[in-house]
Amino acid sequence: MNKKDLINKLKESQDLSSSHATKIVDKFFNEITAALQKGDRVEIRGLCAMHVKEYESYTGRNPKSGEQIVVAPKKLPYFKMGTELKERANK
Repeated sequence: MNKKDLINKLKESQDLSSSHATKIVDKFFNEITAALQKGDRVEIRGLCAMHVKEYESYTGRNPKSGEQIVVAPKKLPYFKMGTELKERANK
């Protein structure tokens, strides 16, 4: 399922116009993104928890040349599946 599929499902199930359903889905994703950018944790009970992990700089190796390189510090989103979703996926 992609974003367009989600919009269509919402539109059909709630009898909404396409533009209204798009605004709702966009608002949902924008709020999650804004919370993560602020460093907040996002938890949707039964589905998932998300937060941003910070990684320090480290020395890595270029696999092609074997040359050592310094990898810059970075922030990456972390997604943890909820128990209910995990149970449903394993049925």
